[in-house]
Amino acid sequence: MKPNIVIADPYPLIYEGLFHILSNTENHFSIYKATTLNEIQHIQHQTTIDIVLINPILVQNNIEQFTKLKASMERTNWLAVICAYFPPALLSLFSGQIQLSDQPNFILTTIHKHIETDHQQEVGEHQFLSEREIDVLKLLVTGNSNKEIADKLNISAHTVISHRKNISLKTGIKSLSGLTIYAVIKNIIFIDTY
Repeated sequence: MKPNIVIADPYPLIYEGLFHILSNTENHFSIYKATTLNEIQHIQHQTTIDIVLINPILVQNNIEQFTKLKASMERTNWLAVICAYFPPALLSLFSGQIQLSDQPNFILTTIHKHIETDHQQEVGEHQFLSEREIDVLKLLVTGNSNKEIADKLNISAHTVISHRKNISLKTGIKSLSGLTIYAVIKNIIFIDTY
């Protein structure tokens, strides 16, 4: 069965370049085009999407819509197509990245790596967080160190580190800023407005 790949980019030149790389191989991908998050959602209703190659420009002002879409597509890997500077917090929302300067072989290797990883995972990275992991996440994103979290929850620092690793695995997010955005979007923490 051919992997389904969506190229989501508003710029025709980038789309055409990626399409050319993907279609000129013996890998036989099914390739779909999208220029908005809504178009990705429409494609998702028609078929299972394995990978979305997406320009972060489509996400930067639509993080809430992107997060909901990503949550509804648990088996999909999201690779950012980097064509400009984007903040690390935004890039942490993606499974991986490819650069416009990357060679075609590197791009294909990256795509294959994410397809193989997806097929090898039985449980997936989007498991629900346990109550204890949520407690750790709340304290973590509000500025507490591992030792402070351990003291407040009456557990060892080693256990805190273990919970942090599980949180990163389950959410697919490694950076503190990315976890903060995740916690806000999932209503784990609330930002006070004045």
